[in-house]
Amino acid sequence: MSHLSKNKAKLLARVRRLKGQIEAIERAIEAEEPCGAVLNQVASVRGAVTGLTAELIEDHIRNHVVDPARETDPDRAQGAADLIDVMRTYLK
Repeated sequence: MSHLSKNKAKLLARVRRLKGQIEAIERAIEAEEPCGAVLNQVASVRGAVTGLTAELIEDHIRNHVVDPARETDPDRAQGAADLIDVMRTYLK
């Protein structure tokens, strides 16, 4: 996925934040913190993974399927834009 190299620093920063969040969950479990606090941390990680997934899928669509901004066929451009919008909504 060569297009990932354009956003490599940004993507790696997100992954590193996720790693830190996972490590915080590990520390919370080891410290026997209340389950509510741990569940909130897990929910945060889930949201972060979902956001990363949405970004990667959108980049994939734009780079390997069709980029609505560059497509000359208006129906294909609209179809790709609709797919991206549905994917964003679904992954919220």
